[in-house]
Amino acid sequence: MSFTYRECKVQIERDTFNQQDIYAAWVNHDAGCAIAVPYAATPNEAIKKSKQWIDKRFNLKS
Repeated sequence: MSFTYRECKVQIERDTFNQQDIYAAWVNHDAGCAIAVPYAATPNEAIKKSKQWIDKRFNLKS
């Protein structure tokens, strides 16, 4: 799953660990890309944390 938030492309990836789904969020921006959320228990948590990461990283208010 991917979406755009504040001119950044966010990609949510799903993997399995100990037979449970886990999620991570990559953020692609003008200066490159970063793993903003290395672990989240749900896709909604990964989305929320990735938006917070973008806001903090680029000094934006939500």
